Amino acid sequence: MATRPSTIKISRREFLAGSAAAALGLWSCAPTPQAPQPAPAQPAEQPRYGGELVFAVDAEPPSLDAHRETTFALLQPFAPFYSTLLKFDPNNYPNVVGDLAESWTVSSDGLVYEFKLRDGVKFHDGTPLTSRDVVATYNKIIFPPQGVVSARKAFYEAVESIEALDTRTVRFKLKRPSASMLTAGFASPWNWIYKAEIIEKDPRWYEKNVLGTGAFKFVEYVPGSHVVGKKNEDYFIKGRPYLDGFRAVFMTDRSAMVAAIRSGQVLTNFRTVFPPERDDLVRALGDKVVVQESSWIGTITLVINTQRKPFDDPRVRRALTLAIDRWSGAQHLSQFTWFKWVGGLMRPGGPFAMPDSELEKIPGYWRDTNRSREEARRLLREAGVPEGFSFVLKSRNIEPYPTFGIYAIDQWRQVGLRVEHQLVETGPWTQDLRSGNFDVTNYFIAEYFDDPDLLLLGFLSSDRSPINYARYKDPVLDDLYDRQSRELDPQKRKQLVWEFERRVLGEMAYHMITLWQHRIIVHWAKLKGWKITPSHYIGQDLVDVWLAE
Repeated sequence: MATRPSTIKISRREFLAGSAAAALGLWSCAPTPQAPQPAPAQPAEQPRYGGELVFAVDAEPPSLDAHRETTFALLQPFAPFYSTLLKFDPNNYPNVVGDLAESWTVSSDGLVYEFKLRDGVKFHDGTPLTSRDVVATYNKIIFPPQGVVSARKAFYEAVESIEALDTRTVRFKLKRPSASMLTAGFASPWNWIYKAEIIEKDPRWYEKNVLGTGAFKFVEYVPGSHVVGKKNEDYFIKGRPYLDGFRAVFMTDRSAMVAAIRSGQVLTNFRTVFPPERDDLVRALGDKVVVQESSWIGTITLVINTQRKPFDDPRVRRALTLAIDRWSGAQHLSQFTWFKWVGGLMRPGGPFAMPDSELEKIPGYWRDTNRSREEARRLLREAGVPEGFSFVLKSRNIEPYPTFGIYAIDQWRQVGLRVEHQLVETGPWTQDLRSGNFDVTNYFIAEYFDDPDLLLLGFLSSDRSPINYARYKDPVLDDLYDRQSRELDPQKRKQLVWEFERRVLGEMAYHMITLWQHRIIVHWAKLKGWKITPSHYIGQDLVDVWLAE
């Protein structure tokens, strides 16, 4: 089970005392995240209706189709317009509850899932939602037509067929049991239910348009500025939403975003803030703000284009990862970024995390930095890479990508490599990833649930996973992935996951994991009904959010 974070409210006095302790060196960085202690129970408050929630989003989406995209920049401002079949309960994460589904059953052999849909659900154009819409949506996700990108298609390889039994019942048949299907599959926050009639006419319509069944109706999207939604008076949950509307404001300048939170122009950023930004806001606003923190199912990866020389040589890739001192990096970068935990492909402290004793055996995770860098230089010489060899690192131009990029470049310099750093906006960066227009670039692992089927998806062969931007094909990894996905014994599954990690990170060094992150949300205290989870993809439908004034 995932660690359940607590909600932490920090008063001005507590913050100043904590700052003094930090200054005296009384706080230290633990090697792995620990489960936070539960916060004291607070008296229940009566939700209030009305008001517009204004929040900041520090990037813009490449398109508006959640089946295609993988960035929070789409999910956070547009999720309120949509519904999913199931969803994670943000107040009791990782419990799963119904969204469009009012009930569901799973056959004893784990091969048949049936969902009964709520009655009376309407799209925002007034037409009723039926099982046909759910079938069309999942067909688009699992069996996309030619030319349509489905980022998570490989996750659903166990699904054999989808059918509507009647207007309110959908049946999924699987080829084999899947340990992850109910939670990670049907509760995915990315699987927005679209209108069948539209998908059948133009499966790419949703890349530029909005029409859902969510708690808020779409008003406008002004690229570079904002997204606006208004309350859906016909929402299928009576009495919801509480808000009259919301406004998501795009703010890529972090100093401007923090200033907007401080002034109350926006009430929060649902992604995260840096520790110094948190400290500045608490110092300025005291008890007017609430701080919620959690370990995060999120890390930045450095993706190596295995189709370009000399990066097609695993010795060169191993040298790149050996040059990076993650253990010292965690102690240093955690002071002013949200990088905090050293880990492999699974979240440190999570149910599938590799212990440090095993992790330290993988190249790039050795504790002895000098030994690592000596081996990196030897591998570069052996591969025929000359001293001073240069290449380009492309970083997405929003934090924390540039910061770790600077750190990595300094680490590579110490083994004789010269690296140019190019910062690229989200749209062009996404296109470079998809087209292979890079030497080394950064990407991310960011998921909504601690599950190997999700977190390992991007490391499958490129002909199976469209988000394998390193562009390699590896049947050994594909076989390990399939075996762990079928394995219902958690301990046996864990061993297969670790074997997968050793090959990706060490033996073949296709990717480099940087550091796992720590999530920090500072919001005005008048923002109620929102609770942090280890994922910045969960709890963004704003159904239960309200404003106290």
